[in-house]
Parts: sequence; structure tokens; C-alpha cells
Amino acid sequence: MLLDQRGIRVTVVDFVRFTWLNKHVDREIEDDDDDDDDAKEEEVLDYDDIPPIQTVEYGDRHFTNPTIWIGVLPDTLSGGVAHDSSKDIRALLDSLQIQDIDIAYRESIYKPLPGHGPALFPTVENRDSLKDVIDNVSVALSLPIAGRKTTMQGTLGPYFHVGEKLYAITVRHNVFLLNGDNEEYHYHDSAPMKEVMVMGTPAFTNYLASIKALIGTCIDTVASLEKMITTFGGRVRDGTDVGESQRMLNECEVELASTRIKIENLKDFFVNIRRNWSKPKDRVIGFVRWAPPIGVGVAPHRYTCDLCVIELYKDKFKSMIGNVLSLGPEMSESKLKSLIYERVDVPSDFKYPDNGLLRLRGMLTADQVNNPTSLNLEGDRVRRVLKRGFTTNTTVGTLTRFMSFVRQYFRTGNVESLEVAIFSHEHDTGTFSKGGDSGSLIVSTIGEFVALLTGGTNKGTDASDITYGTLFEWVWDLVKAEFPGANLHFDNLQQFLADVA
Repeated sequence: MLLDQRGIRVTVVDFVRFTWLNKHVDREIEDDDDDDDDAKEEEVLDYDDIPPIQTVEYGDRHFTNPTIWIGVLPDTLSGGVAHDSSKDIRALLDSLQIQDIDIAYRESIYKPLPGHGPALFPTVENRDSLKDVIDNVSVALSLPIAGRKTTMQGTLGPYFHVGEKLYAITVRHNVFLLNGDNEEYHYHDSAPMKEVMVMGTPAFTNYLASIKALIGTCIDTVASLEKMITTFGGRVRDGTDVGESQRMLNECEVELASTRIKIENLKDFFVNIRRNWSKPKDRVIGFVRWAPPIGVGVAPHRYTCDLCVIELYKDKFKSMIGNVLSLGPEMSESKLKSLIYERVDVPSDFKYPDNGLLRLRGMLTADQVNNPTSLNLEGDRVRRVLKRGFTTNTTVGTLTRFMSFVRQYFRTGNVESLEVAIFSHEHDTGTFSKGGDSGSLIVSTIGEFVALLTGGTNKGTDASDITYGTLFEWVWDLVKAEFPGANLHFDNLQQFLADVA
């Protein structure tokens, strides 16, 4: 390739477009005569008659040309070589009569995203006391996992079954050391099991700490509510703004009672988790049944193969509900909708599911990935995707229409592959993924399987500037070849779980 001719140690090649908001300078505004036009205010009286309001940005949004964004190993590229290489690429584009394409370089390293760091619980209702803490130990997708004898922390992907046996998919590097052997692994009854558990020791310790922190926050809320009740109660007795004071008093008393119940439920839950889940053996949920070698540029599509199948102990999953993704408590319904809907003139198919549980059905093909159907605020065709991972929880990103080229460097040689690329949402400050999110299932906003998260690129941070995954359609083909009769759907859960009920 052209980059190799210049000796450039390329790691990834992405096709992107950059955008930013140039905010307007703060200024005074002239009086608006419309403020005095009472007649206009009379035109619309009912909320339902008010037309949709398009969100606006205070400033001018700037867009670059489509850009070939080339990642190189740190400290390996000089400005002169980059300039000469850009001329090579420009000449190639000119020969193809392709214009208005920018070329940019960045230091970037592709790496997988391992983290360091009794029966599972059923999912709960939105207003349940345990909603904020249940996901780490419930049957919804994206359980935080680790090998019992390894330190890597990752995320468990989707469930499937073959007959009466229950399995789940994740990435191999979550449970196998990257510097270990890379042979195909099959479990044999005579060999020790490679056990997989919910949360490694650091993750479990942090989980306990998070429950205690939430209890502390609730205790502070009780103290604040008690002060407010005293204040509003005094106003009612004194006859000060009695109607409003009584309303606020009633609301505070209801919230106080609810918060006290939540504290007691959280305390009971904390004791339960600490007593019954603290030993690693009690958090084991299954063992590795099959793991093909990690491969990149695998024929026929040149995708990355980073895959592992876990056979799960069904008695740990008595409450399972199939492939259902919890959208979690961290992001409000309104926030999630704002990141997905965006344009009011292009209705989204996304409907916030009951109790934040998105049931998965369907699978995007490579052709569908290349042809998105929705528009962003600027009118560009994009496809929003979701994932829930151990580290970053629920995030919304943008699935690109183009596969990204990825190269990894090893002492034994270089390996190259094509990856599904996901950008962080342009209107959200967070990153789409961090270390510990590998193995997460990336899905469309209507619950279609899209990709298995395998890694990302960055330099010197745990966050990924671009997240990469392997098209799940291909992953599933590999699984079905190894597990004939494999099925992602659980049409009769009661019958499937009858032997452990």
C-alpha cells in the first residue's frame, strides 16, 4: 500500500468527517417587539396543538471535508514523510477523479479493551429500590466478567442455546492472556475448566463500595428532607402560604418514606451480596467451552476473529429473560432519546422500552451497515448504535458506513484486518468505550445485533477515540458452524428453564 512505500508504521485507517461548533460571541440583544404582541400568544392555547420544536445550537457548526484519518505508531512519523505520503494519496485520488477529500494523521495504537479490575437476580422495575445497583448481578445482558485465574475484566455478550444447554459469547482476550498461546481451545472433560465469574476481585470490591456510597447518599437525602419537612410544617402551622406549603410538605413526607424504605432494601441487599458473593467460587457462572485463535484479516472478509463461547450453569440463570439489554439507570430516558431522535422531521424507530429493557431481535447485514436509514441534525445519513459495557455503562455512538483498516504490530510480524468502526456521539462528551467494555454487544436502536466490541484506538488513555467491533453476522456464522442448532432466541423460557426451576 502507499503508506508502506514510505515506511509509515500505520495502525489504522478510518474514513471520517470532523465537526465542531463555533459559538457566537456573547452580546446584548435588541428588544424583541414580539414580546408585546399578546395576540400571537393567543394563537395556540393547547399543548397538543404546539408544533414540534427543532433544537438549535448557539453558534455555527463547521464540517470538514470527508477525511482519510491515518493512525500511526507514536514517535514514528515526521512532518516531511507525512507531507510526501499525503501527495501520494492525493495523486491516487486524482487518478480516480475523487475530489474534496482531506488527509490527516494521528498517533494511535490499536489495542483490545481488557479492564483491570448464588443465582443471578431478576431484573427490576424502574422505581425499584435496587434499580441503581442490580445490573452487575442480574440476568440482563452485559454482565461484568473475569476469568477465575486471570486478572482481565471484560463484558459478557449475548446468550444462545443449543437444545437445553445455555451459552454466551464474549471475546477471547477477556479470559485468555494475550501473551499466552493462541491455539484453538476446546474444553475436554478430562482437563481442568477455565472458569468464568461475575466480576474479578477488584471489580467486586468496587461494586460493594458503590452500594455503600449510594446508601450514604440516601442517608444525606433523609437529613435534607427532614429539614424541609420541619420548615414546611412550621409554615403550615403559622398560616404562611398554606396551600403551597402543605403541598410541599406532603411531597417531602412521601419522598422521605420512600427513601427510608430504599435505604433498608439497599442495606439488606448489601449484606446479601457480601455474605453470598464475596468468595470467587460463588461468583463462577460457567466455563470456556470453545475459543478459536485470535486472528486478524481472517478470510473471506478480512475481519478480526476474537471470540470465546462460555457454557453457562443454568441454575445461575433461573431468572433469565433472554437477550434483553438493560439501558441502565445512569442515563435518563430523556437524555437517551435526545441522543437518538435528534431530528423531529425524521421520526426514529426507537421507543424507550418498559423498565429500560430493550429486547433484541434481528441482525444487521454488512449491506445494511453500509446503508443507514436515519438522518442526524445536519441531514447526514447515520446509524446510531447502543452498547452497555462494564466500564462505561450505556453509551450511544455512530456506526460508520465504511469499514476501517486496522494494523497491529508484534515482534513476530504485522497483522491487518477490517473492522466495524463506531464513533462517539458528536453531542455527548463521553467516549463510546473504555477498557473493560470488550465483549459487549453493539446493537441498533431497535434492538438488532450489530457487532461484538473487540477494541479501540487511543494513545496514553483508557478511552477510545474510535471503537472497533466485528460484524456480528459473521461472528454468528462462526458460532453456528461450531455449535449446530445454535439459537439466539428463547421462545419458551419456561420450558427451557424447567430443569432448574
